[in-house]
Amino acid sequence: MTKNDVLKSWVEQYSGALLKRAAYLLSDKTEAEDVVQDVFLAAFSAYDSFEGKSQPLTWLNAILNRKAADFYRKKYKSEPQINLDHFFNEEGSWKKDDVLNEWNTPEREPELLDNNDFNKTLEDCIENLPSRWKIPLKMYYLEEKKAPEVSQELQLSATNLWKILQRSRMQLRECLDINWFANL
Repeated sequence: MTKNDVLKSWVEQYSGALLKRAAYLLSDKTEAEDVVQDVFLAAFSAYDSFEGKSQPLTWLNAILNRKAADFYRKKYKSEPQINLDHFFNEEGSWKKDDVLNEWNTPEREPELLDNNDFNKTLEDCIENLPSRWKIPLKMYYLEEKKAPEVSQELQLSATNLWKILQRSRMQLRECLDINWFANL
């Protein structure tokens, strides 16, 4: 089988799985399609380095992960600065001190992740975060990458990563308070 035949069969076999993974990682179908296309172009270019020690899908997923990290790095660096006026006044003090208090949620907490409506609300709240917050949050919490790995991939200092994650959690908390818990 020629290189072209092998890659054509890989496109037919693995496009669906790669597209599903890319859509999860990027939260944008169009961007996911572009990244999967880039994966196959990279696989074509690097085909001779594929030793067959792993399954082709494993190798293609590794390429996809690198492409997604490149996408995030580029997008993260190109995003404008985030305005924190929502949380802080001109002097840098909290506008609402209640964000520092313990978050009291209803007793049904363990059941929330089994609730499809709650999961949809949470997903919407995550998607509404600024990209500069959403990307590290997804990598750290949803992809369960370690902080040093997220910091390295996005070229952030550890301190900056923790601040971004804290701000993301605060924004998510407020969004969930408004869109979920206030309606209970």
